[in-house]
Amino acid sequence: MGDDDRVRRVRDAFLAADYTAAGLDALLGPVASRALSRGETVPARRATRGGSPLETLVRLFLLQLTVPNSAAEAALPPDARELGLVMAHPDGTRAVVDVRAYVEDNDDAPPWWVVSDLGTGLDGVERRLPDDHVLGVGGASTMLAQLTPREPVGTTIDIGTGCGVQALHASRHSDRVVATDVSPRALHLARLTAGLSSVHVDLREGNLLEPVAGERADLIVSNPPFVVSPAGTHTYRDGGLPLDGICARLTSEAPHLLAPLGDLVLLANWVHISGDDWRERVGGWLPGHGVDALVVQREVLDPAEYVAMWLRDAGEAGDLSSYDAWLQALEEARVEGVGMGFVRIRRTDVATRSVLIDWPHPVEQPLAPHLSSWLDRRAWLAASDDDRLLNARLRVAPDVVQEQIGQPGADDPEHVVLRRSGGMRPAVRVDTATAALVGASEGTLTVGALVSAVASVLDDEPNALQERLLREVRDLVDQGVLEPF
Repeated sequence: MGDDDRVRRVRDAFLAADYTAAGLDALLGPVASRALSRGETVPARRATRGGSPLETLVRLFLLQLTVPNSAAEAALPPDARELGLVMAHPDGTRAVVDVRAYVEDNDDAPPWWVVSDLGTGLDGVERRLPDDHVLGVGGASTMLAQLTPREPVGTTIDIGTGCGVQALHASRHSDRVVATDVSPRALHLARLTAGLSSVHVDLREGNLLEPVAGERADLIVSNPPFVVSPAGTHTYRDGGLPLDGICARLTSEAPHLLAPLGDLVLLANWVHISGDDWRERVGGWLPGHGVDALVVQREVLDPAEYVAMWLRDAGEAGDLSSYDAWLQALEEARVEGVGMGFVRIRRTDVATRSVLIDWPHPVEQPLAPHLSSWLDRRAWLAASDDDRLLNARLRVAPDVVQEQIGQPGADDPEHVVLRRSGGMRPAVRVDTATAALVGASEGTLTVGALVSAVASVLDDEPNALQERLLREVRDLVDQGVLEPF
């Protein structure tokens, strides 16, 4: 009897019990669900006392409780034990792994289940995670899913797949999904994830890009072991290269596997070295030719914050000797902070263009479509000299609002700010001439005609105004305030 048949029967049991995202919402309700997301199990315990198959599955896999053997047998076929999902215990049956329903933002899509190792921290009880621990769905995997474009593609490669979350997402819009990981345990759990979710994934063991050397992909995604750590003990977080070497390697090498106009989306950490600009460090990782790159730093932690966060993540918050040794290693490397963010790269056939920014501000999720539009606009601007720009027709993006700031009762505002409510939500301060041009940008008149009209109204010298306004227009197109029509 093959594992495929066993997995199918377990899936059938999940469906029969309604162990799905919708079923869990209905059973637990908002209060218990929110509490469980905080690691508090008591409200969910109270909601699952009835002994139904669904309640049993919640208590097994989400609450990590021992359940009576009779209840486990009513909820699951013997295949669950043979697959290593549950195990016998003197007091009953316990879960060996975490299995939870997972859903994309599409209520009509078939259900998914993600299999990972049991986490730590429920009800404040911490335990040290083993070195080969495989993480489940978390903040990083959710963020990467929101950053990844979802246009249909031929081949997607997921580097460092872990339990297979990104591969699930990719299966919905890819003809073929290849997922790699250096950890045999991760691949085992990713195989269960794919099987329970009725998704085909080509799983390959190996380090980083080695299993896909020489291949081409339309999309590459990676949530790599990016933690800046001297120990290198936990496979899920520690890549084994000095400092931010894992992210440097993927940023520089993965683009060469992309097909023309293919995309790379990478979560990354990078160090801030005393006296150096992080932009120069990370910008130096980019290939010298053939990519458009966006590098966005979302947060910077000082060394103590950073180390404490990752020790808590691994259930090692009380390990003061590891804390001290980690800080010592960062100090010796002159690390004064660690930046956390993402890299979005598109393969081109021209010289590399890049923008590297600090952006700790709120953004609209999913961000992926907005990042794609940003790359499109930057390519359009690079191909547009002043003559082409003057002959272009632009329109104001639909999510732009104008804010006027000044003293109450004043005739004219001190500042005019154009703010987008979508995407990265930029705000651009402009003068009255630029605001007038933007206000008239409806896609009917060329930029040149609008500049002439503004010069006439303001009684300004046309050539000088044109030079200044063209610089402003380029920035406004880059920010998405104005769009080519």
